[in-house]
Amino acid sequence: MQLKNYETVFILTPVLSDAQMKDAVDKFRKVLEDKKAEIINVEQWGLKKLAYPIQHKSTGFYNLIEFKATPEVVAALELEYRRDEKIMRFLTVALDKHAIEYGERRRKGAFNKPKEQKEEVAK
Repeated sequence: MQLKNYETVFILTPVLSDAQMKDAVDKFRKVLEDKKAEIINVEQWGLKKLAYPIQHKSTGFYNLIEFKATPEVVAALELEYRRDEKIMRFLTVALDKHAIEYGERRRKGAFNKPKEQKEEVAK
């Protein structure tokens, strides 16, 4: 079966300690690894303000995992998300070729130009 590229973003409750947050991320990484998914990238975006309150909380720890897997692996991962009370929200999307290319460029730092360069371009 052909593996597809996926990207999953999940928001952890802000009441976790750093160790608890790391354990939660490792747990979902292990779910993917146990199902033979190929993990491409893991990013922790940190504590961010939510657009609207979820479970009476206005912030959450955002995490992103990019991986290659079959749809069955995604179903297993999302089941684990639903079972874990630390997860406030999650979204998993299949990536098309343009999103895959964008992700590669983003990981290489193509969009993280210093502010001075951006200002010069604007002039």
